[in-house]
Formats: sequence, C-alpha cells, structure tokens
Amino acid sequence: MPDHPFMRTTRLLEGKVALITGATSGIGRAAAMVFAEEGARVIVAGRRLVEGEETVRLVESVGGTARFVRADVTDEADVRALVAAAIEAYDQLDCAFNNAGVYAAAPLTELAEDAWTRVIDANLKGVWLCMKHEVEAMRGRRRGAIVNMGSISGVAGLAGESVYGASKGGVVALTRSAAIESAAFGIRINTISPGTVETEAVRGLPREVRASLLAQHPLGRFARPEEIAHAAAWLCSDRASFVTGHDLMVDGGYTAR
Repeated sequence: MPDHPFMRTTRLLEGKVALITGATSGIGRAAAMVFAEEGARVIVAGRRLVEGEETVRLVESVGGTARFVRADVTDEADVRALVAAAIEAYDQLDCAFNNAGVYAAAPLTELAEDAWTRVIDANLKGVWLCMKHEVEAMRGRRRGAIVNMGSISGVAGLAGESVYGASKGGVVALTRSAAIESAAFGIRINTISPGTVETEAVRGLPREVRASLLAQHPLGRFARPEEIAHAAAWLCSDRASFVTGHDLMVDGGYTAR
C-alpha cells in the first residue's frame, strides 16, 4: 500500500515557518507553543518586548525554535518589516495566524469615536495589513496558509459589542474575498471564530457575568487558549489542504443554540 502524504509525519507543521501576531499572551502565546510543538519555527510578534521574549523562552523550553519581532499590526511599515524579518530569519514563510486584536464593549449610543477607531484599526485593518504582506511573501512559492482571528461576536448579535462584532464580522468577509483571490497561488485563508476563551481577562469578570456567559455555551465551559491554538494549527497544516474561505466555529456549541 503506497505511503499516504498525511502519514509521513506525526507533527502537523513539521519544517514550516509560522508567523503569529498577538503572541505575547493568551491565545497567541498558546499558539506559539502549539505551533512549535507541531514542528514549526515560529516568529513571535507583538508590541510588548518583555512578554514577547517570555513567549520565546516558553517555546524554547519545549524544544521549539522561535524569535520575537516587535510589531504594531496597525502600522504598515511595522508589518512589512515583520514579514521581512521572518524571511530573513528562516528564508520562507509557510503560514500565519493573525491573532492580534483589542476589545471594547459599550452600548451603541455610548460608544466613543476613539474606541471605534482603535478596535477597527487593530482587529480589521491589522488583519488586512498582515494578509497583504503575508500573501505577497507566499505567492512566489505558490503555497501557504493563513488563519485570521474572528469571534462569535462577528456572526451573532451581542448587546454592547457593536464595534467588536463589526470588526470581527469584517474579518470574516475580508477573509472570504482574500481566499478567493489567493486560491490561484495555492494560498489558503480561513477564519476561526471562538466562543468565550478562559483568558486572564475572562477570569477577572464578575461572577454573575461569567455565569451568564457560561450558560450560553452548551458544552458547559469556556474554551482553553490551547484549544483555539490547535484549531489554528490544523487549518495551517496540509491536513486542511482543501479548506479555504471557511469560518471555523470553535465555540462550544454557542452558535448552534
């Protein structure tokens, strides 16, 4: 029986180079660990030097390879330099997880204009800029995979999350268009839309707010950061080779209610 290509390695991302934004904490840090454990050499990107270098140390502690590059995803010069740094360090860019983003919540009529601008810039403009330069870097090799961070807020209306939901809904629409444009170059682009994730911010919510959120997840718990990271790693791997333009719900059943 001939060897199947998916059975030639036990690690999803063996030999690949992965760029992960927002990798200084939370889901991004978990993704750096998971991608490294799956065989990728990782570019850890973020704005905070100390936290970024800590992520690199964590990756190295499990035998992985990583480098930190400071970058603000809302600044095109930073993003261009970030992608160039990945190529300079490892001679290629195979996959990217555009995870960086910010959160703001307020009723529509109370939302400040600067909060709107900050969220749209980080969550939507930042993903566009990252994809713009990642796709350009991948085109020459005619292969690559990109995963963008969405949210259940982008597909389900949530009170108080008008700007956050708008930014994440925009990411889903942007991803679909980019996936169609990039398919001819062998580049796949998808979105992950998580439910509530057990991060430091969520752990700090008032008990009644946590209880209300928990009740909306049929699995009866919040996601762990590494569960989102594993989904991103799969989408970046060759095992998802026929998946593009898709928004993968990793939401504990939230949107199925």
